Amino acid sequence: MAGKVFFSVTMSLDGFMAPEPVPVEDVFSPGGQNDPRVQRWMTKWSELQAWAFPQRWFRENLKLGEGGEEGLDNDIARATYERTGVSVMGKRMFDAGERAWPEEAPFHTPVFVVTHTRRDPWERPGGTTFHFVNDGISSALDQAREAAGDRDVRIAGGAETIQEYLDSGLIDEFSITLAPVLFGTGIRLFDRVDPARLALDQTRTNASSRVTHLTYTVRKPARGG
Repeated sequence: MAGKVFFSVTMSLDGFMAPEPVPVEDVFSPGGQNDPRVQRWMTKWSELQAWAFPQRWFRENLKLGEGGEEGLDNDIARATYERTGVSVMGKRMFDAGERAWPEEAPFHTPVFVVTHTRRDPWERPGGTTFHFVNDGISSALDQAREAAGDRDVRIAGGAETIQEYLDSGLIDEFSITLAPVLFGTGIRLFDRVDPARLALDQTRTNASSRVTHLTYTVRKPARGG
């Protein structure tokens, strides 16, 4: 049996899953860390993801050292990783990650990158190989499903790639980790999604002292009479 196609994101209380984007080349340019736009982006992103940084699994996977918190948040982060047989991402996420990830990239699975750039597969230590797909999100998903076997395919990001898959009806399930922060501006999860094309069923709710985890299955809405 084929696995599910899913995504998992952290979202601010006012509905944003990412700050306003900053060009990758600006982030990593000389002096980029001193750019006020970059500093604002990094501050907001750090606030959004603050629940994950102390988790034992997160620290182990990124080799940040031993120890860390255990409990609901840690269990959910670990379970998300363990269910993932393959990841799919957009070029913007890959471009940023190529510069920021450690040599042993944190996926440990095949990763299919949706891009217009032609490039040979890029193998990294620890079991991650990036494959570059030049003919769209459906082709990337088909290749990811084949590589995943009976495991799940995770649409890793970035925000626009998740929106494309959601609006195309290619998502089976998704999880939102609702963080107690306010952005005011940024990228909303459902901004580019046609609400007439999908309906949601809430299947799970879990709350810790830091965040609330919400899980939904996606189905096609019933047609009106």
